[in-house]
Amino acid sequence: MAFNWKKSLLIIFDIAIAAYLVLAVTAFNRPDDRAVICNHVDIQIEQDVVEGFLTNDKIKDMLTRHRIYPLTQPMYDVNTRNIEEFLESNSFVEQAECYKTPTGRVYIAIKQRIPILHVMADNDETYYVDSHCSVMPQNKFTCNSLIATGHISKRYAQQVLAPMVNIVLTDPFWKNQIVQLNVLQDGSVELVPRVGEHIAYLGQPVNIVHKLERLRKFYKLGLSQAGWNKYSRISVEFDNQIICTRRPKAKR
Repeated sequence: MAFNWKKSLLIIFDIAIAAYLVLAVTAFNRPDDRAVICNHVDIQIEQDVVEGFLTNDKIKDMLTRHRIYPLTQPMYDVNTRNIEEFLESNSFVEQAECYKTPTGRVYIAIKQRIPILHVMADNDETYYVDSHCSVMPQNKFTCNSLIATGHISKRYAQQVLAPMVNIVLTDPFWKNQIVQLNVLQDGSVELVPRVGEHIAYLGQPVNIVHKLERLRKFYKLGLSQAGWNKYSRISVEFDNQIICTRRPKAKR
């Protein structure tokens, strides 16, 4: 069978015309970025179990000082990639995504590094540790995170305390009940509760989930009957036993 060049050329020509029409319609219906002004900026910061350092106002201020805040700017001049790279260069930002719409709106989504632990060690070092167990840089911002005091090195804070705090924060009861950790010179850990005038002693930071569960049961079955202020110290250091120290009676 002979090859029909004429028919093949007609098919190619038809495809080219169809492609041109699609591109032409798209181009004519697309608003000119040079004529569209950014009329709205939507900043979304991902929330976590602990409040981070960043807020919408702080992000807006950072972009404004760097002269890349897009509001009132021509959409043609809004470089979303530059905005993403600038935000991700900040030590408190884990990931940033930015995109714009033909109607003049710019959306910025931010995942920030979450500080879960505020270390105030007895060697005068003060710093935050994030949920990935990394030390965060010093900054002028503050946030509401768990406090750790005592004999703490940065290595201990990252490798021992931060994983422990991640366990605490995933449990609504302990997240609300524990306000401070204190590390003794032998590396053992004390908990300072929000409710009750006592210290909960965990001993060495091993089997944390098991120790916290035993302490939870004692709170529920023991302290609910005896009273939250009856003991000055509650130890769950050893398996199969809970050692309580009575609070001295006030002298009359």
